[in-house]
Amino acid sequence: MVTLEQFREGRTDHVDQQVIDSFRRNSLLLDMLLFDDALEANGNGSTLTYNYMREKTPAVAGTREINKEYVPQETTREKQSVDVKVFGGSYQVDRVIENSSGRVSEVARQTEAKIKATCTAFSKTVIDGDADSDATTFDGLDKALRGTSTEINVEEYLDISTSDALDKNYKKLLDRLDEFLASLNGRASCIMGNTFMITKLKAAARRAGYLTHAENSFGRKVAAYDDIPFVDMGYYPKLNEGVYEEAPVIQITTRTIGSVSVSGLTDIYAPVIGLDNFHGVTVKGSKFISQYLPDFNAPGAVKTGEVEMLAAVAMKSTRSAAVLRNIKIK
Repeated sequence: MVTLEQFREGRTDHVDQQVIDSFRRNSLLLDMLLFDDALEANGNGSTLTYNYMREKTPAVAGTREINKEYVPQETTREKQSVDVKVFGGSYQVDRVIENSSGRVSEVARQTEAKIKATCTAFSKTVIDGDADSDATTFDGLDKALRGTSTEINVEEYLDISTSDALDKNYKKLLDRLDEFLASLNGRASCIMGNTFMITKLKAAARRAGYLTHAENSFGRKVAAYDDIPFVDMGYYPKLNEGVYEEAPVIQITTRTIGSVSVSGLTDIYAPVIGLDNFHGVTVKGSKFISQYLPDFNAPGAVKTGEVEMLAAVAMKSTRSAAVLRNIKIK
């Protein structure tokens, strides 16, 4: 078991430490996650599969009459597996650009940008990954939680799209939020939403007096609901007619609720982070996070650098994470 902070402590190279810290700064979720670093490549090195059991039915206990037996009942589990996936990207820098970049190294700038993009790619997969439609991803929470007891507010929607609507419905929103958090099998580690949703949640919590603050590992102030930190899952670059546009990792979409088409809807997610609940998965050794810097001493004008992370997530119980659906924010 390892966190990114612990993984950093095991690295002696200062550049490696800086790269890991950049991952932690760019993703509060990655910084919070506990990773089971139990995997190593099989004989042909082609797959890294993490097998585990997910609890479906909890154990039930009760009372019995004298001279009568308990009614037998067993907890049930089902086998699950997830493949560790490769997240990252490469960039190229001309040696003339690097040598003339002055105090701000072009390689450092490109590396930092690629780290941020890698964090975004991981966050997006955690939410809406689908291994059936894209073999380079794993199943995210949106898919894993469909039809479970922790998928809340499926049949209706709650409108907080304007200040007046929020004034009218913020108590109902917080009631739904409490119901959503209570569906988990422990205290939520964080509340994940897009930027618009987190802004609305902070406004609702402030109205009710439940907006709190804490500090992350780097001393930054993080807003929270009843001391459960909000995590803004950010944006990802979406290609639209040849042009990249920023789109929320947790989408704002249109759905049919009952017989009515409702636009501007989004969801909120919350995990219980722990090795017996929701956690990360990675490989043994030093290749969890790697960076490959360009070698400008070698021949060739243009050099390539890369950033790479090997990771996936596992959900050990159907109540290890929850989703609150259909909050109208636009």
